[in-house]
Amino acid sequence: MKFLNRLERKLGRYAIPNLMIYMIVLYAAGFLLDMMAPTFYVRWLSLDVYRILHGEVWRLFTFVLQPPSDSVFWVFLELYIYYSIGRSLENMWGSFRFNLYFFSGLLFQIVAAFVFYGIACLVTGQGMVYISTVGIGSMYYVNRSMFLAYFVMMPNATFLMFFLLPVKAKWLGILYGVLMGYEAISYITHYGFRIGGPYALAIVVSVLNFLIFFLATRNYRRISPSEMKRKSDFRKKMYDAKWESGNVVEFRGRNVITRHKCAICGRTELDDDTLEFRFCSKCEGNYEYCSDHLYTHEHVRRVKGNTEE
Repeated sequence: MKFLNRLERKLGRYAIPNLMIYMIVLYAAGFLLDMMAPTFYVRWLSLDVYRILHGEVWRLFTFVLQPPSDSVFWVFLELYIYYSIGRSLENMWGSFRFNLYFFSGLLFQIVAAFVFYGIACLVTGQGMVYISTVGIGSMYYVNRSMFLAYFVMMPNATFLMFFLLPVKAKWLGILYGVLMGYEAISYITHYGFRIGGPYALAIVVSVLNFLIFFLATRNYRRISPSEMKRKSDFRKKMYDAKWESGNVVEFRGRNVITRHKCAICGRTELDDDTLEFRFCSKCEGNYEYCSDHLYTHEHVRRVKGNTEE
């Protein structure tokens, strides 16, 4: 947490505000390019380590042009969701931290692609062989990692699943995490390490980026024993003060502290949910009355230390 604060103070001025607007423009450009030349992205722009090591270094930047879908309807829907989720996270975290989260996801994808390529070369016993790493450079899972962050940051937000069923974000987050784990395992079991490995690793890296960022933003401030004792004593004093205030009634066989109690009839909010309670400004002392006795009671006056009604 402190490290992120120091980093933000030093580099915060370089953050890109409204980052998702620029990314949406890039995704839209990638979709139009894919419509006009379907194979151009894979041949010249994707994150292919073999070709990067052979001089095509621009792929380290152009792989972000990957469109989220080849359907006009789904592209429009996904870009709208990406923008909404991204803007919400940026509003909660600030531009710098959202930039850091998004670009660290991109960086992890690049590093993972090179690591996978190196491992695959060692396993095959050959150096600099063609091994496809396009799956690791998929922007699909980089964008999906924003969903995980949103589900954790706003667990009580409501989504309309299928535009009809209201579902809490926390349940969608659990479901989405399970599906991502199942998808990663399926890639390996169905396609093997060489073909399914890049896609499975892309999922693992996106989840890892989320976990690292989430844990790094937690406040792990240690509480000393003396501070714990002070807080415990404070809570006890507050409880004793409420107990001695007189708002103690017997409810269902046990003593209960109530927030309100009428000084005339003794009724509390436990007796009737519709009752309203007010303090009388003309009575000397803290006297609270229900709505039935607020205007009908006799005001309390204190004379020379004695109380007369």
